[in-house]
This record gives sequence, C-alpha cells and structure tokens, in this order.
Amino acid sequence: MSAASPRPEPFRIEPIFSPRIWGSRSLAPQFPEKANLAEPLGEAWLSGVDCKIATGPFAGNTLGAAWREMLPEWRGSDLKSAKEFPLLVKFIFPRDKLSIQVHPDDAYAAIHEKAAGGRGKTEMWHIVSAEPGAQLLAGLKPGVTKEKFLEGLAAHTLEALLQAHPAHAGDTFFIPAGTPHTIGANMVVFEVQEYSDLTYRIYDYGRVDAHGKERELHIEKALQVIKFGFSLGGKASPLAIGGSHHTAKLLCACPYFAVERFDFSERREFPADSTHFQLLVILTGRGNLGWPDGAARYQPGECWLVPASLDLAALHPLQPSSVLRAYVPDIATLSDRLHGSGMPAHAIAQSVFA
Repeated sequence: MSAASPRPEPFRIEPIFSPRIWGSRSLAPQFPEKANLAEPLGEAWLSGVDCKIATGPFAGNTLGAAWREMLPEWRGSDLKSAKEFPLLVKFIFPRDKLSIQVHPDDAYAAIHEKAAGGRGKTEMWHIVSAEPGAQLLAGLKPGVTKEKFLEGLAAHTLEALLQAHPAHAGDTFFIPAGTPHTIGANMVVFEVQEYSDLTYRIYDYGRVDAHGKERELHIEKALQVIKFGFSLGGKASPLAIGGSHHTAKLLCACPYFAVERFDFSERREFPADSTHFQLLVILTGRGNLGWPDGAARYQPGECWLVPASLDLAALHPLQPSSVLRAYVPDIATLSDRLHGSGMPAHAIAQSVFA
C-alpha cells in the first residue's frame, strides 16, 4: 500500500457545535463539558465535512478532505465514486420547538438548489431521551390540501394540521423529503440524514434572534416540495436482528442510510462490510474499541468511523453500553437478507422504506 494510502483503522471524529435559538444551555450527559453555556447550542454535528479527525492516519484533517483521499478499502466498494461524504449524523438538543419546516427531494434539489449541492434531505430521528409530555409533529393529517395549509399558516394554526406523535426514549421516526415536520421541546434526538443542509422554514412562531430579527421563511419553495395528498413517514417499528439475545435492532433503513442500535454489557463485534464504511456513535457507556492492529477508549458522545476493509472491530465495555451504527446500505440486499431470515414482509415494511 502506498504512502498516500494509509492502512485502514478506525478513527474518531470531533463534533462541531452549532448555536440555535431553540437550543439548550447544557448538553449533558452526551457532552458533560458543555454545561452552563452562555448561549444555547442546538446541534452537535458528528460527521460534518468540516469536523476534524482526532485520531488515526488522517488526524488533523477535516472529514471532507480525508474523504477525498480515501480509497475503496476505506470507503467501501459501493461508495468508491462518491464525490462527497454521504452521511450527516448529529445530536439535536431542543429546549423549545424547532420551526415547522420541510426538505426537498433529490429531484427538486438537483434542479433548483445546485448552488447548495443539489442534494435533497431525507432523515430519521431516534429519541435518546425525552421528558414527560414531549412530542413531535411529522406529516400532514389526512385531507389537508394546499389551500387548507395556507389557511392554517395565515391563522397561525398550522400545528393543528400536522400529525402529533408522543416522543419517548427509544422511539424512531422516518422523515422522507416532502414531509412537513418539527421537533418539540425537552428531548434529545439523534438524527441521520442525507448529507444536505437544505431546509425550507415554513413557520417560526414569531421568534427573533439576539438582534431582534426574525429568521427567514421559505414558504414558496416549501409549497413546491410538500407532498400534499400523501401519508409519508412517521414512527418506525424496529426489527430485532440480534438472534436469541435481541441485543441488536434495525431502527430504520432507506436507500440513503440504515441505522442499527446495540445494547450490550459484554464484548460486541462489528464485522466489516466491504461495500460500505460504518459510523459508530456512542450513546451511553465506556470501554475499549479494539481492532487487529490497535485499540482506543470510547465514551458517550463520540463518533467513530470504521473502514470497510477492516477485518473486525469490537467494543469491550467497561460499563453497559448503547451504540448506534449508521451506514449506507444496498437496500435491495438488506431487504433480501431480512426476508431470508424469516421476517414477514409486513414487519420489514415498518422499518425498511425502499
């Protein structure tokens, strides 16, 4: 292997924290050092292209710069031609409602948002923690037309036209492009999405920033991309994929991403898949991450990239641990594997969205 192609090994990615007017002044327990903050932080981007790599042969580079240098043994054979890093994973820390918003799909973004990367935004949420009464809104109620939507917007009653979902720790929601939505207050959310920051803000509750300015709305574009007349997304039902112990669950999958959750107190292996890299995000617990040529400690809030060609990565917990694994699947292969394991089609359809 040439000097320009370092031997694949896992590496940790440093998060980037983003202020938001709806954010929190404490990000504990995920980030206990982020407490008593002077300004509210709303998001921690764990795999942003501007995030710095903390360990391994690419240490000191941004993830975006490192991606351009990675060969298929790092990326995976299915991603060898991907120009940009494909997954954005983040924590969201709302102490107030987010705006009511919607995201475009790839077809619309490719035509109308070339300057912003031309990529739409389908996403999923996994509720890490939630206070009693927490809820989110996702999708239009049946019968809501564009005319009714505009009437609700003018009357400040838009929330009543969206489907409300109680939010409890462990819940997962799939939010395809074109689905109006908002996350409510007093929860912590883990989000996985297409790598896109295209958001069309529809309603922001009249809030103003520190300078007294209202945030920009994008109502005209939003009306073009909302899928009126369709029931899209909503709560997903995880699939147990961990054998008799049921310690592993497929939370949600679509052509853009798949996310699994592992809860364990003994050694847990994460075999490589030559078609794609994987991101391991630590929700709770501490321990050691080991691979054939090395080892490192892990702790809550961290995101580790495991290369596609690594023979094996294993977590050795010193405390009971909960870990999320995100990757870009071949959705047909994944569906076939689930069918082949004996899972009924109706159960697969509750978490795999092809």
